[in-house]
Amino acid sequence: MRSILNISLPPEMITMIKEEMEKRHFPTVSEFFRDLLRRHYEEQEVLAVLRESEKEVAEGKGKVLKSLKDLR
Repeated sequence: MRSILNISLPPEMITMIKEEMEKRHFPTVSEFFRDLLRRHYEEQEVLAVLRESEKEVAEGKGKVLKSLKDLR
């Protein structure tokens, strides 16, 4: 079941949203915001993995690869 969420935005943001919707072919404002939220959460997941990788490298757990074969 879906819920309705109302938000207030300044006219400049409405214009930006409409332009982006047209450019990326979104049929509705709802679909635009659903995509925006999906991308946000995906980005957060990727950033968490990167932070964990950086932590592992800092702890000396990283491995220097000489070629792509070293990934195996």
